[in-house]
Amino acid sequence: MVTDAKIASAATLVSTNPATGEVLAELQCASPEDVRNALLRAKAAQPRWQAMSVRDRIAILRKFQRLLSQRRDSVAQLICREVGKPTAEALATEVLVVLDATEFCIRHAHRFLREKPVPHGNILMNIKRGKLVREPYGVIGIIAPWNYPFSTPASETLAALVTGNAVVLKPSELTPLIALELERLFRDAGLDPDLFQVMVGEGPTGAALVESPVDKLIFTGSVATGKRVAESAAQRLLPVVLELGGKDPMIVLEDANLEVTTSGALWGAFMNAGQTCLSVERCYVQRSLYAPFLEMCRKKIGKLRVGNGIGSEAEIGPMIHERQLRIVEEHVNDAVARGARVLAGGRRLSEIGPNYYAPTLLADVTNDMRIMQEETFGPVLPVAPFDTDDDAVRLANDSDFGLAASVWTRNRRRGEAVAARIKAGTVMLNDMISSFGIADAPHGGVKQSGIGRTHGELGMQEMVQVKYINVDLVPGVPKPWWFGYGKRYQQQMDGLVNFLFGRNWIAKLKGGLWSMGLLRRSSRI
Repeated sequence: MVTDAKIASAATLVSTNPATGEVLAELQCASPEDVRNALLRAKAAQPRWQAMSVRDRIAILRKFQRLLSQRRDSVAQLICREVGKPTAEALATEVLVVLDATEFCIRHAHRFLREKPVPHGNILMNIKRGKLVREPYGVIGIIAPWNYPFSTPASETLAALVTGNAVVLKPSELTPLIALELERLFRDAGLDPDLFQVMVGEGPTGAALVESPVDKLIFTGSVATGKRVAESAAQRLLPVVLELGGKDPMIVLEDANLEVTTSGALWGAFMNAGQTCLSVERCYVQRSLYAPFLEMCRKKIGKLRVGNGIGSEAEIGPMIHERQLRIVEEHVNDAVARGARVLAGGRRLSEIGPNYYAPTLLADVTNDMRIMQEETFGPVLPVAPFDTDDDAVRLANDSDFGLAASVWTRNRRRGEAVAARIKAGTVMLNDMISSFGIADAPHGGVKQSGIGRTHGELGMQEMVQVKYINVDLVPGVPKPWWFGYGKRYQQQMDGLVNFLFGRNWIAKLKGGLWSMGLLRRSSRI
């Protein structure tokens, strides 16, 4: 992901429509002092929020959900203006995802936060009762990306709030207005303004949040920046969740439905102009299906409409920024220089606007090309053939990333067998990306795709600390494991081990007789 700033001065940044170059707003950057003050306000407000009943916290989320549903068109339009994606995508992948995430929190918060008994298997410990209690961290810091500037931070914020945390959000410098709209929605829903604060800014603002007395940090962005965040957090053992992008493979087996699979491949590669962590960035097709797959993709690409997503029927909008477009160009040019064939696209669409790149289909790519190893983050579908399932798994796993993958086949058993061997946080059969829209499902990866999970119950779990509470049921009785050791005590303990774990019933019986003395020890101190 790119974090190139649109900077007006050292103290301000400019929000620009990537489709037209129109200046949307000029905003003041939050200083390190502003960030520290925000953290202090959040820390002061959070205990009151934690003390509220779960029902009262859910009531705020219900109001937020109702307001977002009412304002969905204006929110979607703002997303379109600041990111460039089509309105339909803004509704489907941003607004709808957040509404569903809110519903998940509303439905599951009570059960998730309820105290849970811990049974004791050791017979000696049955004189005690244990339970798990989930408590909020305090203040969660969130550093959000520009490609999904509404659904990503909102989903994380909802899980943090419903579990009793406060949140300080640093949005991408490319999409500050959407974050401010999210802040407005929460405030209009009745949330204390100190419980959710947006700190607009670029690199120094994010660094200030990482170095602030925040209690946990959730970062979505590039591997390079994520490593710097992790290094800084490690200095004080600050817990982090890192989502650092992907290079997601699509495996098309020979028995896949060609019509459905090619449509899926194009949507998976070109949705949001390919600027999605879960995009199809590598496509491997079994050799017998390779040529017809490429030809059908080529024909369908010719029907796609590229343009400004606002007020049009465009399916593919602009790239977010010139720098991101240059990365796509470099990857395509490198692939062509190494022998790949361009079957569609492969060029800028300057006649439409400054940040448009044609949806591109590349054939005969190999895994040593940059476009198959580095995150491209643009509207390119690189396709390579394979012969056996083992080859497909080997190629899919030949990456430093492991966010998600997809397998396409009519044979469910075969697909699941291939999926089980792929190293990724999520593997979907006959679909891709949509797992992000399943509020119950966790989102996150392995290898350099990150640490931890967001969304679903595992996402909620990242927002709480688990405390184990143990209550002794016979507080007036000295315990058999206390001081007063000696040879006889050693024999009694040896008997207890035999009683609990002896290899046969005779050893268990003898051990039980010896261990009975533990209950009437006279040598205890």
